[in-house]
Formats: sequence, structure tokens, C-alpha cells
Amino acid sequence: MKLTNFINGEWQDGSNAKYIPVLNPATGEELAQVQLSTKEDVDTAVEAAKAAQKTWAKVPAPKRADYLYEIGRLMKQKKEQLAQVLTKEMGKVIEEGRGEVQEGIDMAYYMAGEGRRLFGETTPSELADKFAMSVRAPIGVVGLITPWNFPVAIATWKSFPAIVAGNAFLWKPATETPMMAYEMAKIFKEAGLPDGVANIVFGSGSEVGNAMIEHKDIKVISFTGSTETGRKVAEAGGRNLKKVSLEMGGKNAVIVMEDADLDLAVEGILWSAFGTAGQRCTACSRVIAHKDIKEALQNRLLEKIQTLTIGDGMDESVKVGPVINKKALEKIHSYVGIGQQEGATLLVGGEILAEAPYDKGNYYAPTMFTDVTPDMRIAQEEIFGPVISIIEVSNFEEAIEVNNGVIYGLSSSIYTADVNRVFKAQRDLDTGIVYINAGTTGAEIHLPFGGTKGTGNGHRDSGVAALDVFTEWKSIYVDYSGKLQRAQIDNEI
Repeated sequence: MKLTNFINGEWQDGSNAKYIPVLNPATGEELAQVQLSTKEDVDTAVEAAKAAQKTWAKVPAPKRADYLYEIGRLMKQKKEQLAQVLTKEMGKVIEEGRGEVQEGIDMAYYMAGEGRRLFGETTPSELADKFAMSVRAPIGVVGLITPWNFPVAIATWKSFPAIVAGNAFLWKPATETPMMAYEMAKIFKEAGLPDGVANIVFGSGSEVGNAMIEHKDIKVISFTGSTETGRKVAEAGGRNLKKVSLEMGGKNAVIVMEDADLDLAVEGILWSAFGTAGQRCTACSRVIAHKDIKEALQNRLLEKIQTLTIGDGMDESVKVGPVINKKALEKIHSYVGIGQQEGATLLVGGEILAEAPYDKGNYYAPTMFTDVTPDMRIAQEEIFGPVISIIEVSNFEEAIEVNNGVIYGLSSSIYTADVNRVFKAQRDLDTGIVYINAGTTGAEIHLPFGGTKGTGNGHRDSGVAALDVFTEWKSIYVDYSGKLQRAQIDNEI
């Protein structure tokens, strides 16, 4: 199967005849060939989006929402099919694939509800016989750049608020996971979404992504990916006066205090650290353990890690699937070497699984270090794989300091039975998401998703806050006095 661009409601061959294979990371099997598009293809898609958006913006928001309801219905109908495609091209276990598709379904229905809200504000005017209000207005053509680790969920976080707000969009999915974009394009078409509102251009970040960022008619760029790339996106967007929304890396920690339920903490850490093979921006990669329970927690984790089943995510019994590609394997393994050189103690894992039955795919053994200090690179830098580090602390205040002592600020967690500590942690943990007695993953679509510091630039995906990325505020004054009234001048009592 060859995947071509979806532009103006049609599948179109690009200006470049080059294709690259899409590989199943669990088996190495070729699933499809995906087109490598060019700047010319981006220009074609933007022209289609511009033409469609003029009409789309004038469709009443509740009617725009009806398309999202239908998209959600179709996603629900095709949930198992979509989950299987997702697992085959991305590698996460099928249970997680179903959960990710469900997240997209939830987002469709949630954002459809915003079609009857999109709230602005009405306020009193300081002048007599004058009405004042603010409304949300569409921005125009928006550009969406999404990663491979959540090829449906993150795409829906961005595209669905853009749709209901009255924008047309151009979406560049990751080249590793284009099949989910292909499936979503078919759903957009089946739902009757007007041609040109949704456009998908396949290709590399250096070619297609850069062309989107530099294009004068794309008014917003919403990007999820690495912090290094995000900085470049922000720089280019700033030069072109674009609104740029960034969701980038994380170095998330689970704090376990001496009064924690250790069995519960172990469950949360395992799910947060090794779900999606650690390839989540919210994955737990640091465990900050109080000295009184550190050894007990470490032993329980070690026992459980050794029982994790590894393999093809299509097998319902598997808990840890492959990582996305060989490059990821090499990066993860290089960090394990760095950790050992820094003096950390490797307790389990630390190896590429290259023997049968793993020899066809990209598998890394779930890995845990202890004797890790907060300044080590494995405790500071994002590894993006199934690797956790245990850091010992003496008290609550030190735990908070260690949690906050990284450049990222996405997600954090604390396990404790002390309600006073709970409220202090909510206040003092400097991340955009905080969990109490739960792991670092599990965001729900009706709350804002995003982080502080090196994780983002203040915008949020998901929740009502996502609408701020894809709308402009317009202030409107209606003077029905029949005379000139000057604000701040003609308002004396």
C-alpha cells in the first residue's frame, strides 16, 4: 500500500516520487510505503485549506460540531480496527492502542460540545447606551505537527479544537506512523467534512515541517516533539509572527514517601515507566524514594520488572512492546552506558534483546538503576525508553527539590497518606500536571495538558484551554446612544 497526501478531499500524488517504508517495530515487517512530500505539496495543501476556511468559518459552530459528533461515532464503530493499525505501526500493546483510540473518541465528543459554547464574555460598558462583549474568532489555516508515540490521541487534541473553532488545517504526521493519519483521513471523508478543511501531507520535518513553519499563510503551528526541535520551531515561528504552541519533553518523577502504600506505588511506577515501552512524554523515568522505604520499594520493583512480558503488542498477554526503531534502541542503550560510567548501579535490564523471538523487532529490556544522584545525566536528560532511576532522599522537602531540579516540567506524582503533604505537593511541584497516589500518566481530555519550563511555552493541548491556541479574541462595542461617546473621557459621574 502506498500512502499519498490527502488534499482538498482527495488522495494526491506529491511532486516527489520518493517513498520510504513503514515498518512494524515488533516484527520488522513492511506495512506500507509513505510518500516524502516537498514544499510544493505544502503550498498546494495550504491553498486548498485557505479556500475551504473562508466558507468553513461562516458555518455556525454547532453545525461544525455535528461533524465532530459523526467523526466520534465512526471512530467508535472502527475502534478495534484503528487500535490494531496503531499497534502494528507504532508498537504499543493492543490494550494501550484501544485506550488511545478511545481518547480520540472522547476528544471528538468533548470538542463537539464546545460547538454550543465557545464562550466569550459580556461586560458592562463604562458609557451609557453602549454594549461591550468579546467573542472567539477563527484564526485561519493552522499547521499541526504530531509525533509517532501517540499518533491518534495527539492528532485529535489538535485537529478537533481547530475544526470546531472554524479553522482549516494542514497536518504533518510522523513518518514512522502515517497509517493512522491515513485512517483518520478516511474517517474525515466518510463523516462528510467539507473538502479542504482537513489536509494531510506526509514527509520529513526538515522538508514538510519547515515549509509549514515558514509558510506565510499558516497562522498557527501546534507542535509536539522533542525540546530541541521545539526550540527551532519557536525561533522560526517568532520570526514570522506566528502563534506557536509547543508540547515537548519531560523528565517525570514519582515521589514515594515513607508512609506510602508501597504496593500501590509499585503498580503506578510500573505502568508509568514501562507502558508504551517508556516512550511517553509523561513516562516516569525517576523514582524519588524516601530513605526509610527505598530498599523495600526497590526490591518490590525489581521483582515485578522481572515478570513483565515483552513482545509483539498484538499478543494480549504482552505488557511491554518494542521501541519505535533501531535509532531509538541505540539512544536508549547509550544512556544505559552513560549511567554505568557515572557510577549508578544497574539492577536489571540494560540490554538490547537481540535473540529469538526478539531478533526481528526493536526490543529493549525494562531497566532499573539505583544509587543514582540528582545531577547524573540519566537523572536529568530525557531517555524516552523503558529506563528508571531510583534516587534516595531524606525528607519531603528534599524530594520536592529533586523533582523540580530538571529543565522539564510536565508531570509529577507523589505517594503519601499525609493530607498536609498532598496539598503542599500540589502547590510546590513545578509541573503542569500533578498526580496524587497515582503514576505520572493518565491525563483526561477535559483538563489542560502541557507543562512548564523546558516542556512547553505556556499553551495547552486538550480541555477548553486548547481553544486558546486556535482562536483569536475579538472585542466588540455596540454604541446605541446616537451620539459620539468617548471612553475614558465622557464618563464623568
